[in-house]
Amino acid sequence: MEDYKYRDELKQRTKLFALRVIKLFKTLPNSADAQIIGKQLLRSATSVAANYRSACRARSNAEFHSKVSIVIEEADETMFWIELLWEADIVKKELLGNLYQENEEILKIMATSRKNSGKK
Repeated sequence: MEDYKYRDELKQRTKLFALRVIKLFKTLPNSADAQIIGKQLLRSATSVAANYRSACRARSNAEFHSKVSIVIEEADETMFWIELLWEADIVKKELLGNLYQENEEILKIMATSRKNSGKK
């Protein structure tokens, strides 16, 4: 029962992360670079939540491992787009710090989940 509660909390956390990215996207400048990077960020961040939700419905440990691997790839890509936003001086680093930190924590949790799924 505890496992389901943890998964539900993590599903909610990844969904809230995606919503934060959606809000960020709405504030980006209308320049081509900002919109292109923003759309990539939007795709990868929302994919983290959607794919984790899918992983929670996995029918086996192997399927869970595979789906969580996709989540990890998408979370890593999300970090890249966040870094590009500040390194290209589109958004100030201070404004992205909490979002970056949350993404990093989600990435670490997913990596641990994947590692532990192989032990079952």
